Amino acid sequence: MARRPQELLHLLTRAERLAVRRLQSVLAEFDCSVEAWRVLHLLSDGQGHNMTALADHAFLPAPTLTKLIDQLVDQNLVYRRVDPADRRRILAHLTPRGMERWQRLAREVRADWAEPDPLPKNDDDQLGALLDQLAHALEGKADAAGPVTTARGVRAVGRAR
Repeated sequence: MARRPQELLHLLTRAERLAVRRLQSVLAEFDCSVEAWRVLHLLSDGQGHNMTALADHAFLPAPTLTKLIDQLVDQNLVYRRVDPADRRRILAHLTPRGMERWQRLAREVRADWAEPDPLPKNDDDQLGALLDQLAHALEGKADAAGPVTTARGVRAVGRAR
């Protein structure tokens, strides 16, 4: 029997919040937020990424991402450079210190998730594939409403007078 959308949404939200809580417990030892971890993760590929890509990956609105990048620059974990392909854009990169920090964080997170393993390998692969399929299916409908990183709801609450 198929689950109703609200049941599926509740299960997804619960799993996401529990996973983030577990991740936060590891990252807290390194004074690192989940959002900073997401940014470091994307930058760890060594390619350099623009602010739009980073905001999308970290699920942050642009102003919040800018503040986070400023903090990471102040910590000498990230640096900015003009995009050689489009001089109007800025690319963020990891510094050597940032790469060392990312590698240490990634090791600690992998170790935490290895014991006890939340899902057997085959279930983990299947869940990943199903979630990816669901995200792609929902993206088409979400495109009409705008990107996932917009902070419309946050701004609306902040503007209450």
